[in-house]
Amino acid sequence: MKPRVLLLDDDSELCTLLSMRLEGRGYRVDTAGTAKEGLELLARTAFDAMILDLRLPDATGLDVLASVRARTPDLPVIMMTAHGTIETAVEAMQRGAYGFLTKPFHDHELLQRLAHAVENGSLRKEVAGLRRIVGVTDDHHMLGTSEAVARAREVIERVAATDVTVLVTGESGTGKELAARALHALSPRQARPFVAVNCAAIPRELLESELFGHTRGAFTGATKDRDGLFAAAAGSTLFLDEIGDASPEVQAKLLRVLQEKRYIPVGSTTEREADVRVIAATNRDLRAEVSAGRFRDDLYFRLHVVPLHLPALRERREDVPLLAEVFLERAAARHHRPVPRLGKSAIDALLSHSWPGNVRELTNVMEAALLLAPSDDLRAEHFASLLVESGAPRPSATADAPRSWLDVALAPLRDPELPPLKEARDAFERAYLVEILRRSGGNVTAASRAAGRNRTDFYELLKRHGLSAAEFKE
Repeated sequence: MKPRVLLLDDDSELCTLLSMRLEGRGYRVDTAGTAKEGLELLARTAFDAMILDLRLPDATGLDVLASVRARTPDLPVIMMTAHGTIETAVEAMQRGAYGFLTKPFHDHELLQRLAHAVENGSLRKEVAGLRRIVGVTDDHHMLGTSEAVARAREVIERVAATDVTVLVTGESGTGKELAARALHALSPRQARPFVAVNCAAIPRELLESELFGHTRGAFTGATKDRDGLFAAAAGSTLFLDEIGDASPEVQAKLLRVLQEKRYIPVGSTTEREADVRVIAATNRDLRAEVSAGRFRDDLYFRLHVVPLHLPALRERREDVPLLAEVFLERAAARHHRPVPRLGKSAIDALLSHSWPGNVRELTNVMEAALLLAPSDDLRAEHFASLLVESGAPRPSATADAPRSWLDVALAPLRDPELPPLKEARDAFERAYLVEILRRSGGNVTAASRAAGRNRTDFYELLKRHGLSAAEFKE
């Protein structure tokens, strides 16, 4: 259908002239000469955009703009006047006008501004409709209308009120902690603080103490008794992120907590009760980890009571426009800036991206676009340097390696005199690490997962070969 425009100006000749020009470009135009007539039309008709004169017989354009924003906040309004000043334009924009034109103006100025306004209004209506379908949009709610997200929300709603253990799986950046917080927020434990720990971010030798606490003298540096996170989460929810990185010792103690609801602090002989709801998360395939002997099968089944899988963003592209708009608004609020308009070309660019970093990447991209874009109208070109596909060529730390990584790894075997086995193995291992870091863009989590090693072991391998993940980041 043709976009419908409301033209509000007391100059009847101008209204006739602009109506002819706009209708010739495919718009349907309704006109009004007073604020009262315009607002009445607005009350009974749905418009895609409004063109509003600053001076009217019965009100000012700024007063009408305030009424329009109160009634239909998503309707883009273009102000026009023969008495334009910088101060007036600034005030109009601050009050929510989409644009400002000073008479006389060229046709192409109005047509271009109007086309952008209609496009932006359409996007905002679509996002508003999606929000009504989704419902709540707070930080603990999983946004999206895709079938995969709907299934995840259904699982959360069904099990949130119980104390059952949930294992959240999905790629890095898909929102596993968000899902855990949603489970907590909908549970009877919501009044108590949500407690989270990243098992991969704490050295293996300290994780046990961090979780279960310790007594004075339990180990070097333990100068006093200290409660752990299970004590801190008493009566609440404990989220164990990257559970696949837990050491065998910690896995054994976690199993006992889940079975007996009791634990013993490091260095103590006294049991403590664990009134804690446990939610665990991983981006690994724990079944493969069990098969490889790196994860206890009995603990896996204790954690896997209710599985909750979060889809990658590339598997639910239909959610990208809604998420982009919401993240843009949140970033604008954090930085005290007006919310930019997200044009169709920008949406197309976002939809065509593969999102290797998932929702976390989209969040960062929208914040960067807000801060770096030179205008308040975001287009595809503003995202060109922000959207980097994971398969794009990346710089390698070995500048003198024109051959493939496998050629580099096997080079010692082509020498007339074979090297010792250890040297050959080390050469292969180093070439392998360089290649896997290159492919992951220096992302240690992704690289260690691809290599089938936990992050602690992977860092030790990098240190042994004198490599730094930072060399491979873009």
